[in-house]
Amino acid sequence: MHLESDGSMLIAALVAVALASLPALMFIRNMPRFQCACSVPDRMAEASGIPVSVLIPARNEEQSIGPALDSILKTTHPQIEVIVLDDASEDKTAEIVQAQSASDSRVRLVGSKGLPEGWNGKQNACWQLASHARFDRLLFLDADVRLHADAITRIVAEQNLRQSPLVSGFPYQETGTFAEKLLIPLMHFVLIGFLPIDQMRASVQPGFAAGCGQLFLAMREPYMKSGGHAAIASSRHDGIQLPKAFRKAGFMSDIFDATDIACVRMYQSLSQVVRGLLKNAIEGIANPKLIGPFTVLLIGGAVFPVALLAIAIRYGASPWVWGLIVVACLLAWFPRAWAAKRFSQSILGAILHPISVAWFVALQWLALGMKAFRIQTRWRGRL
Repeated sequence: MHLESDGSMLIAALVAVALASLPALMFIRNMPRFQCACSVPDRMAEASGIPVSVLIPARNEEQSIGPALDSILKTTHPQIEVIVLDDASEDKTAEIVQAQSASDSRVRLVGSKGLPEGWNGKQNACWQLASHARFDRLLFLDADVRLHADAITRIVAEQNLRQSPLVSGFPYQETGTFAEKLLIPLMHFVLIGFLPIDQMRASVQPGFAAGCGQLFLAMREPYMKSGGHAAIASSRHDGIQLPKAFRKAGFMSDIFDATDIACVRMYQSLSQVVRGLLKNAIEGIANPKLIGPFTVLLIGGAVFPVALLAIAIRYGASPWVWGLIVVACLLAWFPRAWAAKRFSQSILGAILHPISVAWFVALQWLALGMKAFRIQTRWRGRL
């Protein structure tokens, strides 16, 4: 390789190291702070005395709602009520819940009052559910989430420990298809690789809002004062928007690792994975302010080092350049490998991390393009 080309490669390698270092260093900083839900005996004992309303919005969930209810009813929390809102389901969701209700008085089925114009279905269902709840702790769960026996008590204990009106847990993400294995674990990569958790806990700034829409525990009074799900009526991404609503109202929100107390399989096919990511993208990374910087950070930190490695293999490079490229590649894979071990994620997905990131970024740009042409992604039969 000519001296001029080697100089360009040196600069490129330094840039790759810098970009790959950002999520790697953030992982080192964040992992000790992204803890599992509290299991301290004294706090667990205190939490067990607090009644909880478990609230589940359900639309066409006949495959999921039965196992979900079974797991909730097997939890050891002393006092719970489980309210399922049937959101105009076209399957046997309501019948399954009614059967459970007949055999366990803790379960209650309510029907939706309808979907007002401008509302997203899930936010409308959750807002209605909150009005039916008897208790002051509101545990919002997606119908495909399964809880372990001590999950509810530990979630309440975690909220008490954090003294946060809203806490959100990230369950273990079950993956089956190739697309799931590559794309779903990026949830943890983006969260832990780019959100400074210590700063999130030191400020109520909405910019630090983060959460997982699959599992939220809210205190009733702050929930109502912030507007709750009514404040995000049109949103499809409550994972970000509900914590943001709390923070805009001056209330803290927090997150925790729920891998050991809850599990979920969000999607079952390539089509569901793609549509699921597209529907949330605009309120996440796929907006004009964020997509440029995040494209540089994600592609630059995960794909660029591999591209440089391929160029160096093909055309050669000086020892210094080779060393920097190897460092950049190790840094690029380090967070995904750590996450795969910590959260029991797919090894295949971790190995193919650069492909995962490239695919994810492409979907963000596709979502932005679809918005520009006013093309909406349908989800559960609704736009």
